[in-house]
Amino acid sequence: MSSQNGGDEDQNGDAPEAGLSERRAQLDRMLDDRRVEEEKAARKSQSNSSGYAQAMKLSSEFIAGVLVGAGIGWVADQWLGTTPLGLIVFLLLGFAAGVLNVLRSAGVVEQPGAKGTSKEDVHKNRPD
Repeated sequence: MSSQNGGDEDQNGDAPEAGLSERRAQLDRMLDDRRVEEEKAARKSQSNSSGYAQAMKLSSEFIAGVLVGAGIGWVADQWLGTTPLGLIVFLLLGFAAGVLNVLRSAGVVEQPGAKGTSKEDVHKNRPD
């Protein structure tokens, strides 16, 4: 009988095929494990670079707010003749604006005009 007819050769031929299938499954598991490790390493290096970029963005937004506030305060002092007062007030306002910009960029505070924050949306969602 031949192996196509379901004879004894079919049963003897299954043993090597089972061994090959088992080795192939083991190789697939090893490749999957290595692929997962490579993806983790790629994500880690990508997150480090994007983390640095995010840190630079947030710090520059904060510093810009403080510097703009100080600049407006200094100009206001020169124009109005109130030497320390304008600089102090606008420096504090610039600090607050810088913190608010950082919180918006980080996603902690919603952007102005975002969905659900306009007066129409608030009135639509308010229970009667």
